[in-house]
Order: sequence, then C-alpha cells, then structure tokens
Amino acid sequence: MATTSSPPCHISVSFLRQLPPCTTVPFFGFSPTQRKLGGLTVTRNNLAQDFLGDFGARDPYPEEIASQFGDKVLGNQSTEHKILIPNASVLSLSQLQCSPVSPSQAPLSADEAKTLLHKVLGWSIVEDEAGGLKIRCMWKVRDFGCGVELINRIHKVAEASGHYPSLHLESPTQVRAELSTSSIGGLSMNDFIMAAKIDDIKTSDLSPKKRVWA
Repeated sequence: MATTSSPPCHISVSFLRQLPPCTTVPFFGFSPTQRKLGGLTVTRNNLAQDFLGDFGARDPYPEEIASQFGDKVLGNQSTEHKILIPNASVLSLSQLQCSPVSPSQAPLSADEAKTLLHKVLGWSIVEDEAGGLKIRCMWKVRDFGCGVELINRIHKVAEASGHYPSLHLESPTQVRAELSTSSIGGLSMNDFIMAAKIDDIKTSDLSPKKRVWA
C-alpha cells in the first residue's frame, strides 16, 4: 500500500489491518472527525461539549498560575514547587483537630447542625433536658466484653483529641455515645470532629456474628 505524508497520529489502528482500503470506521458516542492514514479513512470522535473532559493534564489552579510555577519547573535546574495546603472545607472532619471553645461562643444552630450531620455516619441530633442540642450514636456489640472494648477505643481517641463524649453501656450488647459542648450549652464544631474520629474506629470485630444458615 502506498504511503502519503500525514501528521503523526497517536491513535493505534492496528486492529483495523484486515479492513479493505478506504473503509470508514466509526467510533460511536461523540461527534466524528476523519483522518486519512494511507488509503484508510479513520473516523475518530471528539469529546463534544467536554462530556468527559480532557484526558491527561488538568488546567492549573489560579494559585499555581500566580506562583509562576511553569517558569520554575520548565528547563531550570533549580526547581521549586509550591505546595497548596487544603483548607478545612476540603479535609474530612476526622482530619481536623478540636480547638478551645470560648464560653461566650454561641452554639451551632439547628440548621448548621443538620448540615454537619451529613459528614458523620450513624449519628442523630437530639435535645437534652435543658433544651440544648447534642448528637447521639448507638452500637450493637457481640457481648459485654466487646462493649467494654468499644468504650476503651472511644476513650483512647477522645483522650488524644481532648474532647470527651458521654459513654454508656446500656446493656451487655449496646453502647451509646453522646456529644455536646457543655461550656456553651449545645453543639460546637468539636462535637462533629469528635464524632467523625469515632466513626473511623474499627468496630467490625466487635459486632454480633451473623448467623449462617445451612
């Protein structure tokens, strides 16, 4: 087959070698463009309307452009990278640290608490005797020893964070934890951070064993 000069093409067409010349090969799903490779016309698809976005490199962030990172890494022996530290909205709650709460600080509103509740698993908002809000989580464990072990694991995490939940072994197989910030009479961000850290505790080995039927 005669060859003609054409721009380099990085699309593998080895699977088309059995096709007769001048065959149009469609790639379904997007708007096609055509390119002739020798006597073979290959129909290729563009990603119309950025349906999947560009493959490979991403667009730089505004902070990266401002730091002129491209001038520092292309063709220079002295390479400097600017590392962007993710802010609190990007990090999960379990990666944050509890901070001191001033007694003059207002507790979280019910709407704020409901929004943060989506970031933790298995917790619910309840009212205490004084009308303030707190969050509660319940666990079903295999036996009394597993209940004590779960409380010990929660205590270890709380000790490292300096924010302590109220823990109750309600029955030999049920543990209850409640979180609130007593100094402000309601919920603070610390309560949800602590709840997220408790969510990360391994509990699968303490759960009741599933009964296997023959």
